[in-house]
Amino acid sequence: MRKLLLLPFLLLLTWTCSVWAAAMTPPDVLVKSTTEEVLNVLRKEKGMLNNDDKVYALVEEKVLPNFDFDRMTQLAVGRYWRQATPAQKEALVKQFKALLVRTYAGSLHAFNNQTVDFRPFSMPPNATDVTVKTVIQQPGGQAPLPVDYSLYQTPYGWKVYDVAIDNVSLVLNYRSSFGQIVRRSGINGLIESLQAKNDPAKH
Repeated sequence: MRKLLLLPFLLLLTWTCSVWAAAMTPPDVLVKSTTEEVLNVLRKEKGMLNNDDKVYALVEEKVLPNFDFDRMTQLAVGRYWRQATPAQKEALVKQFKALLVRTYAGSLHAFNNQTVDFRPFSMPPNATDVTVKTVIQQPGGQAPLPVDYSLYQTPYGWKVYDVAIDNVSLVLNYRSSFGQIVRRSGINGLIESLQAKNDPAKH
């Protein structure tokens, strides 16, 4: 009986320690370690770039846990978020997450031995919202591509809530197009638009 009671306790302790470790990881270290893990996998297993399932699995395992898709969706929908019902909000988060995962996976398919430079990072005391700046060095004489990650602190660690590529905010970019759809077709129209974008049969 003691052994049976001990097992759940050990599992809980392991989970608690994992959460605490994640919460203690500084934001710049989180971004760097995640980026390097993904790049190392791509370099070692170049064949996986031709396998959608493996690319999506890599994104699911290494990238998704570090993003707050609820907050990203709310920011992207903007003021129209308050008009959505709980069911509509759930559908928006699900579809927006799927869209971002598909977009991120697509960028991995284009991997061609790029390297990433991590800019110097200094976090003010007690900061709860920061930006981690990186630059993608591209082959073939292409211009370097700045990519900035906006993160905020949660009880479960630092989470990404926006990404700016070449100084263009992903969240704000989507907010503009989402607003146009909502004004024309309502919240359900936006959900249907996202579903259409995520439909594999249409790609």
